[in-house]
Amino acid sequence: MRRSTITVQQKQNEILLKIHEQASQEEILKELKRKLLELKKMYGNEKTPIFITGKVLKNKEIEEIEGIIKQNIDVKIEFDSPRDLGLYSIKKTFEDEIQNSDTKFHKGSLRSGQKLEYEGSIVLIGDLNGGAEIIAGENIAIVGVLRGVAHAGAKGNKKAIIAAESIEAPQVRISNIVKEIEKGEKTENKKTYAYVVEDKIILE
Repeated sequence: MRRSTITVQQKQNEILLKIHEQASQEEILKELKRKLLELKKMYGNEKTPIFITGKVLKNKEIEEIEGIIKQNIDVKIEFDSPRDLGLYSIKKTFEDEIQNSDTKFHKGSLRSGQKLEYEGSIVLIGDLNGGAEIIAGENIAIVGVLRGVAHAGAKGNKKAIIAAESIEAPQVRISNIVKEIEKGEKTENKKTYAYVVEDKIILE
């Protein structure tokens, strides 16, 4: 049976568009163009807002979807996908395999006060020093020592991972989960890999 890429539901105070979590952006845009006729019929003179839920989207995907709807219907559109990266922006968590992702490479260590953010994965060729920060929507790989703040899966993806030559930070973050690392845990065995199992971050 063909899965529905987008389902449309008319509620009392909003029109709900639910996007299938496995749908590609190409499928979403194609289906959205088909559904616009159905959406237009729901509008008379009223301006019921559209709320888009389901798949957690990247900012570029949000803009493309918003653009298509706005070209056809002048209406307020809200998304439950966070536009910002970070712990407090995550509205919901999800699990999406991301072996292949858009990757940003940064050559050189990050010093205290420096911050690197990207919606895809980040590879830092150098150390992440204390007081420096990396926030990635997907994976983080550090070809060096991790002493600063690393937050992978910063839009809510629990399948994101953090890898480094040595994890020596006081804490690591994946999705909405924070793990404080005890001093003994850091010195006991060298840790190089962090991932989530049953809502807990495991260090190996």
